[in-house]
Amino acid sequence: MLAVSHIHHVAIICSNYEVSKHFYHHILGFAILSETYREERQSYKLDLAVNHNTQLEVFSFPNPPQRPSRPEAQGLRHLAFAVTDIDGSVRYLNEQGIVTEAIRVDEITGKRFTFFADPDDLPLELYEEVKRY
Repeated sequence: MLAVSHIHHVAIICSNYEVSKHFYHHILGFAILSETYREERQSYKLDLAVNHNTQLEVFSFPNPPQRPSRPEAQGLRHLAFAVTDIDGSVRYLNEQGIVTEAIRVDEITGKRFTFFADPDDLPLELYEEVKRY
C-alpha cells in the first residue's frame, strides 16, 4: 500500500499571471514561497503556501489551450479550501468583489459550503470545518 500522508500541492495554469498572483496571494492570502520565471518556456511558476502542509502552484504559459472547468465537466471538479468561519469568509470575498454562491449545507456531512471562481473561472469551494486543535 502507498503511504500518502497528505496532498502536497495542486497545480493550475492561469491565463493572466499577474491577475492570478494578485487573487491567490493578496485576496486569498496564500504566502509566496518562490516565484520563478523560466525564460526558455516564457513561463512563470509561483509556489504558494496554503498552510503548513499544502501548496498551490500557479503556472503561466503563452496561449494555453482552454479547458472546461465547471464542476460537472470531466476532470478536476473543483478545489476546496477549509475555513472555520464561512460567513466571515464569504463576507470578506464579497467585499473584495468576489461573487459567491449562496451558502448551502452538504446533505451527507451537514457541513456548510459555497462556491466561487478564480480569475480563470476555476471553480473553488469554501468548506466550513470546526478547528480540530
